[in-house]
Amino acid sequence: MLGFLWGTSTGAFNIEGAWAEDGKGESIWDQFGHTGHVYMNQTADVACDSYYKTSYDVYLLRGLHPQMYKFSVSWPRIFPDGTNETINSKGVDYYSKLINSLLDSNIEPMVTLFHWDLPQALQALGGWQNDSIIDTFVNYADFCFSTFGDRVKFWITFHEPWVISYAGYGTGEHPPGITDPGVAHTVLKAHAKVWHLYNDKYRSQQLGKVGLVLNSDWAEPKTPTNSEDVRASERYLQFMLGWFAHPVFVNGDYPDILKSQIQEVNQQCSTAVAQLPLFTEEEKSWVKGTADFFGLSHYTSHLVSAVTNGTCTPDYKNIGNFSLHVDPSWPQTASSWIHVVPWGLRRLLKFVSQEYTGSKIPIYIAGNGMPTKDSGDLINDTLRVDYFHRYINEALKGMEKSNTHTSF
Repeated sequence: MLGFLWGTSTGAFNIEGAWAEDGKGESIWDQFGHTGHVYMNQTADVACDSYYKTSYDVYLLRGLHPQMYKFSVSWPRIFPDGTNETINSKGVDYYSKLINSLLDSNIEPMVTLFHWDLPQALQALGGWQNDSIIDTFVNYADFCFSTFGDRVKFWITFHEPWVISYAGYGTGEHPPGITDPGVAHTVLKAHAKVWHLYNDKYRSQQLGKVGLVLNSDWAEPKTPTNSEDVRASERYLQFMLGWFAHPVFVNGDYPDILKSQIQEVNQQCSTAVAQLPLFTEEEKSWVKGTADFFGLSHYTSHLVSAVTNGTCTPDYKNIGNFSLHVDPSWPQTASSWIHVVPWGLRRLLKFVSQEYTGSKIPIYIAGNGMPTKDSGDLINDTLRVDYFHRYINEALKGMEKSNTHTSF
């Protein structure tokens, strides 16, 4: 189909294994698992063993006939201490071999620079709470562009920065287990600086594109005729998607809804519940427009109702004065938070197109899927097949109705 790219995606930590082999450094996810913070003390030390199965993995990919494969580079695999002072040549060779193998198979590589696995050595210096990491990330990106950019034409700076900020530095559910969601500001500035690096130094020779992948559920008003529920749904989308999309795709700043809601809640509480950092005018112009495509990750939807009296606790649901619900008719997956709501994807695509992209830049659905319980039957996977079938159909409807010219 014209204007459609079919692909599949992974993340380095999820599949590579070989967590400390051939000179790789430790990541915050490695340490999180090794210190007993993961369900049943599981680790990704071996995972899918993809580090040693590159040829077989690409062979399996060829059977799917994808046009594109999105994967991530493990920052500590090529820079064990996070900086270019120590470069692990074996790690560099691994990714170079993977890229060449994909191209030989007529599969376009889409490379993610950061899919959550921060080098532990950088976390020891403050991680994304330390502004100095911006230049460190830029140096890492510069190395990747110069080393792989002659063959890679699609780059993603950050995969799902909302998850990094909310689960990693907000609730602490993910590593590094810290409660400081202000890191989103640092992540946005790091993204913008890497985009400008590519634009100024590499684009004219390499002719590639740089963007980021933003995750968002769809928010449907619980009672569509209730104006308060409609506004609560809008707040939810702005708190989740607009937090990152609005600065990059609209005006270089956070959504007015987000700013006014936080200000209102802070005024109602005895102490400030949340602080939203400010961009200078120069930073706004620097951040605005720093994406050549819109990467979208989507898994489920919610019914949203308004809450008139949110509590004075630093949780985005309370601050947003909204409550999330599930329609009992929505099938549940093996995950407690993922329900099958295919039409939510179509409505989210329409929202993204109207709010952020129009027909100017392509949208890539870079994350979608569902977990299933292990039944011991590797062949009977009808639930997942049905999920993908229904969501792909909704993506097709979204393309036809919103003039979205590229989907993934």
